[in-house]
Amino acid sequence: MIEIEKKFLVLNNSFKVAAFNKNRITQGYLSTVPERTVRVRIKGDKSYLTIKGLSNDTGMSRFEWEKEIPVDEAKKLLLLCEEGVIDKTRFEIKIDNHIFEVDEFYAENEGLIIAEIELDFETETFNKPNWLGEEVTKDKRYYNSYLSNHPYKKW
Repeated sequence: MIEIEKKFLVLNNSFKVAAFNKNRITQGYLSTVPERTVRVRIKGDKSYLTIKGLSNDTGMSRFEWEKEIPVDEAKKLLLLCEEGVIDKTRFEIKIDNHIFEVDEFYAENEGLIIAEIELDFETETFNKPNWLGEEVTKDKRYYNSYLSNHPYKKW
């Protein structure tokens, strides 16, 4: 499956009142090689193993494969992950026909809030809420795999 998404910095916490769902997420990386990142994620009471390929030239599209796995297995896999496990809360906000996923980071990435929107095609238009800031889609520093090795607090 090809994932198409845009990433933005978030200007303030006003998005929280519009959230219809939120989950605490813990995730680690078995591989942060850009050509194939391999992630283990526990999200609420579910967990997943995800493999992502290299992004295209726009930074918006890349192959993504994901499979739900038992939580106890995910916890064991997290112990094998590279240093720098990500801890965050994901808020989901519906605006028109789109869902914005807004991640508020903790620990070594505290202070960082990033919003993502998945699109059906790269040129698709969408309404931007007033809390949405600068687009950082092409900036690899805002990839979770990068943040796990180069925490936001150390920039």
